[in-house]
Amino acid sequence: MAMLHALIMAGGSGTRLWPLSRRNRPKQSLPLTGDRSMFQITVDRVLPLIPPERVHVVTNAEMARIFREQTPQIPLENYIIEPAPKDSGPAVGLGVAHICRRDPDATLAVLSADHYIGRTDEFRRVLESAHELAGEGGIVTLGIRPTYPATGYGYIERGESLGVRRYHEAFRALRFREKPDQATAEAWFRDSRFSWNSGMFIMTCQTAWREFERQMPEFAAGLREIECAVGAARYAVVLDNVWQAAPRISLDYALMEGAQQLAVIPVDIDWADIGSWASVMQVMPPDAHGNVVIGDHVGLDTERTLVHAESRLVATIGVRNLAIIDTTDAVLICPLERAQEVKALVEALKRAGREDVL
Repeated sequence: MAMLHALIMAGGSGTRLWPLSRRNRPKQSLPLTGDRSMFQITVDRVLPLIPPERVHVVTNAEMARIFREQTPQIPLENYIIEPAPKDSGPAVGLGVAHICRRDPDATLAVLSADHYIGRTDEFRRVLESAHELAGEGGIVTLGIRPTYPATGYGYIERGESLGVRRYHEAFRALRFREKPDQATAEAWFRDSRFSWNSGMFIMTCQTAWREFERQMPEFAAGLREIECAVGAARYAVVLDNVWQAAPRISLDYALMEGAQQLAVIPVDIDWADIGSWASVMQVMPPDAHGNVVIGDHVGLDTERTLVHAESRLVATIGVRNLAIIDTTDAVLICPLERAQEVKALVEALKRAGREDVL
């Protein structure tokens, strides 16, 4: 069987996790859900299955410097640097060009550096099942069994069974669905055909090239130029030329929605996309009052509140359902149900010229 490689996407800025996540310390580099950074935990969970020499990271130059300090076991040449952010479609394409140059028979597990996965042993078993299925020529995605009617995730609708591969039953993936309204989310939650879209995909090099060349032929031609230039003196010039013309597009739109053979393995791995303070609240163990506290906090009549005290004591009286995030130069206070709006707040800070806190 082909060797399994991990391709970790680690280029996001994490603006919804301001003020802790900043340009010079992005969310993947922070210990948001434990003692180790999100990136370190992502690497930790694959290492028993995939050795460091087959772990590859697509990111920018500044973040690569941080990650290399945190995970020195990953070889330097396995950091694949984007000249500029172009969303996940081009990022995965760049990873494909590098990995498939080294190992044309490789199978790639496209993963994210900002996911929480509580059941790591089961996650690795799922990757083994997906690895086996991907060897048959299609793309395999991991569908998360919904635990509530979420409106913040996209969904995957599945069709007929494809049988069991290794440890898990797989199904034909019929279609991707955009983030629903509340009524639709409740209907999908009751329908076992629907899974959350985890954004994790497993495919061989041959399948990846086939889909890029079929669906994005101009960009695929550029990726082939990059592949041929890897390790050569002309690489930087070729990469810059291709990247300037590359579209800004997500992997879902670039490949997955139009993929010819797409399968889904529904899984229960205690998964969450750590994209906001509300999601941090969901995955951390609460105290007897439902509070999640990191740092120095004293509270009276305080319930279901997230406190992250980095630089001082935070004291609360009579508050409910808040996120209170303290850093040395900024404090965020907002209702947890409005945590997604932190991104808009960051945009407002940009417009106000507050580069000093971004």
